[in-house]
Parts: sequence; C-alpha cells; structure tokens
Amino acid sequence: MKRIFFLLTSILTIGYTLPANAEWFEVTGSASVLTSKNAARPHALEDAAYQAMLFSGADISRLNDLKVFFENDEKRYQFSGSEIRSIEVVKEKKKNGKLYITARIDIYPSANSCHVGQYKKTIMTSEITVDSPQQAVMGKVYKLGEDLSTVFSRQLDKESQSFISVGTSHVRIDKRQPEVAKMIAEDHGAQYIFSGNITDLSATIDQNLLKKDTINRQFAIEVAVLDGKTGQTVYNNNYREVAQWDFPKTSEVDTQSARFWTSAYGEMVLRVNRDMMLDLENQFACKITLPQVVSINNNRITMDLGRIHGVSKGDKLDLWHTGSFIDQNGLPRNKVAKTNITLTVDRVYEQNAELIIDQPQLINSVQIGDVMHKTVIQ
Repeated sequence: MKRIFFLLTSILTIGYTLPANAEWFEVTGSASVLTSKNAARPHALEDAAYQAMLFSGADISRLNDLKVFFENDEKRYQFSGSEIRSIEVVKEKKKNGKLYITARIDIYPSANSCHVGQYKKTIMTSEITVDSPQQAVMGKVYKLGEDLSTVFSRQLDKESQSFISVGTSHVRIDKRQPEVAKMIAEDHGAQYIFSGNITDLSATIDQNLLKKDTINRQFAIEVAVLDGKTGQTVYNNNYREVAQWDFPKTSEVDTQSARFWTSAYGEMVLRVNRDMMLDLENQFACKITLPQVVSINNNRITMDLGRIHGVSKGDKLDLWHTGSFIDQNGLPRNKVAKTNITLTVDRVYEQNAELIIDQPQLINSVQIGDVMHKTVIQ
C-alpha cells in the first residue's frame, strides 16, 4: 500500500526550565542546500523555531513575524514582544546536500493566545486541482494536487492549533457557487472549507556539457477559504516557490512516495504547505468558534464539538439564536442574536458534548441550529 510519508527533520529535547514558565529547547532544524548555504540557512532556522514552538505550545501563528530576522547571518537573535525571546545558534553542519542547524531557543508560552481560549474550528479540504495538466507531463505528476490535499489535511490534524480537519472532499469547490459550498460544509460538519488550485508547474532546464542538466521547477498555488455557513470567500492568498527537480525528465514520479517528498522539490512543497497552515492560523486563530445545537432532550443540549476540539467538562457557553432574512436587494442573509441563556458542559465525547442549560425555564427558547460561544474567563 502506498502511503504519504512525512519528513520529520527536527530533534527536540527540553534542556532545563527557567522561572516564569520559560523553557529552553535545543532543536536541530534542516533545509536542502540548492544554490548556497546562505540561502538554506533561513529555512533551517525557521524549521528549528517551528518545531520548538509546536512542542512548547507557543502560538505558531506568530512565526511569520520572525522570518525576516532569519535572513541575517547571526549567531544569536533577540526578540521583544514575542513568545520566542532568543535563539542561539550552537552548531551548523552541511551533510548530503542538507544544512543542519542546532539552536537553543528560549520560549515563554503565553496563556492568552487565541488558540488557548478558543475551541478548534472544523475545516474541510477540497481537492486541489492542477490548472494546466500539460505542465504536469514532466514526471507525470497529475495527482500532485490530490496528494497535496491529503498532506495538507493530515498536517492540520497533526500540527494545527486552531483547526481540526474533517477530511478531504473529491468534489471541486467553486467559490462562485456559495450554495453548493454551504451544502457540502453542512454534510461534512465543517465551519470552513479550504480550496486550492496549482497555477504553475513549469520548468526551466540549464543544459551542461560535462554534467547532467539542472532542472528548476516552479510551484505556484492559489488558495481560498470559504465560510461554511454563508459559502462566501473569507480568505485568499497566493504562494510561489522554485526548487531543483532531481528526477530524470522522462521518469514517472510517484507523488505519494517518500522519494518525492524527501527530494528538494518535495521539501519545498512541504514548506509551502506549512506556510499555508501558518497563514491560516494567523488569520483565523482569533475568529470565534461557533458550536451548534444538534439535539435537545429535556434539559440536555447536544452540540457538535467534543474532546478533539478542546471541549472540557465545566466549560461555560453563551447561546446565540440564528436566523435568516431577505435584504432590500433580495439577497438571503444570515443573522445571529445573543441571548441571556448560558449553558454548562456536563459530558464530553470525542466529537460532541452534552450541556445543561443554566436557566431551565428557558429551555423552550433553545432551537436546533442555534450556536454557542465559549465564555472566556479573564
């Protein structure tokens, strides 16, 4: 059976604990050396910082703020206003076409990050398409989009602090058809839908007389996120990178194989994949997660979020009524209205939870489809 392999390129060890919940992490990050060691160094540092932040529980969405500093060739980096306070480069080693950087990273995880106070949001990944199949002829990578959809969905499940993946859909989501997007989101229980299309896989070949030709291949992707309740596009972005194509021009490359994903090109695609996830974290971490009422039985309410989304027994939630109306232009609109009803989580299951209404006399005011918001305790 073919499986998609993930390249784990960092080794994490906790060194010792400092006061005020600070921790030192000694991390080894890596990146392929394509043009020069200097070009690979920022990627290796970013890899080290990412693994340390993920392991410590720090807010990974803030990593993008630090990337610009990694362009400077320094032995020590100091930051203010960041959960990462300092990075000290301990060792750099180049081996087998890769640069390895071992760094000591001082992290102060914040208890006030949005991903700590919010439940995880459900997201579905629609199948990523290739705009120009003729550009996929080299290597016969026609299924790259399909396989990247699976990789992205799995990365969200394993590493995202703000999202839970509800899987992938083979139905192509068209952002110009919001009603279809709403229907698919409802079928999958998704608050958001991720959509993408690969716009460039072209290659340039540098011919050499005394050694094999060098092939550099583009990778460009346009992504969008749709709101599952309205079907409207709430996020757009484009990404472009280039990397060396290590495979013969006439060979057929399996985009589910470890050989592809550990190549220089596959590593670059994984880096773009991680950048996409980090941008979604940055964009949506502080957006409200709205669990929905799915059943009412006597004084017990069942909602569609559970343990995997971060729900805990004793959580307090406010209830909001949902509805719809037709505006003056004849367009359907959704609306939500806050109530004075509060609920307490009583039982937690893997993907749903039961709540007790704190004002039993108002039970008849609760309706299927109403949404809730976790009360943030200051």
